[in-house]
Amino acid sequence: MTLRMRSWLFAPGDSAKKMGKAIASDADIALLDLEDSVVPENKAPARETVVQALGEATDRARVWVRINPLSGGWTEADLDAVVPAAPGGVFLPKAEGGHDVERLDAMLTQREMAAGLPVGSIKVAALVTETAAAMFTTGTYDGAPRLVAMSWGAEDLSSELGASEQRGPDGEYTHVYEMARSLCLLGAVKAGVAPIETVQPEFRDLEALETRARRVRAQGFRGMLAIHPAQIAPINAAFTPSAGEIARAKSVVQAFADNPGAGTVAMDGNMLDRPHLALAQRLLAEVDEAD
Repeated sequence: MTLRMRSWLFAPGDSAKKMGKAIASDADIALLDLEDSVVPENKAPARETVVQALGEATDRARVWVRINPLSGGWTEADLDAVVPAAPGGVFLPKAEGGHDVERLDAMLTQREMAAGLPVGSIKVAALVTETAAAMFTTGTYDGAPRLVAMSWGAEDLSSELGASEQRGPDGEYTHVYEMARSLCLLGAVKAGVAPIETVQPEFRDLEALETRARRVRAQGFRGMLAIHPAQIAPINAAFTPSAGEIARAKSVVQAFADNPGAGTVAMDGNMLDRPHLALAQRLLAEVDEAD
């Protein structure tokens, strides 16, 4: 069964309790964080706590680690600590192009070989819009080794821009952040990996969360980051095809099968063309992979 990527739950790497809750949750991926949630003086002990949490996990494929960015001085030590513990993947923040993933791949390969792990067994996801430079390279991830997902973030980008506001009075992201979201989506589709929506900081407003999750799924995103266990159920619900969606997709596929060679078919009073067939086939393939 393919690893599902609907929900990615962050937990600070210096809190064994919170990491345990994330791993025990229904999140598809538990993200043990060594970056933003851990202050510099706690980086070293947090690595040990993360390694311990990995050692206690029964399904390491769904336990990932967000390491520190390649531009800092902590990445090598992060990987030295966590690679022997065989996480399912690493989450690379502040990536600025496919070359960063290639560099990370070389670092992982060296350590996998030293630890006796299969080369390539640790997958990679990348946060691709956290710096101004990164915004210009979201289309360069084609063929990046190990890469399975790309996500975006507003907080670090706003900090670099010196922007005090990310959203307008209506609560929606302002233009530059909507552009970041769009560039992530386009870059991920171009690279053939899963586009993942960023977090919603207002973790208590679950109704708004599910509304947003359903909206971005309709736009093409395949999952969403989370910062609180309560967010997992609405995210999973939003990114799981309903029985009605599956039934309709099957009907679309059958309609084209009943009319071989047809470019368009009529169904339920609507005219459907080949892109509708492709969308239906994609949805059914995702359902099959999750089974």
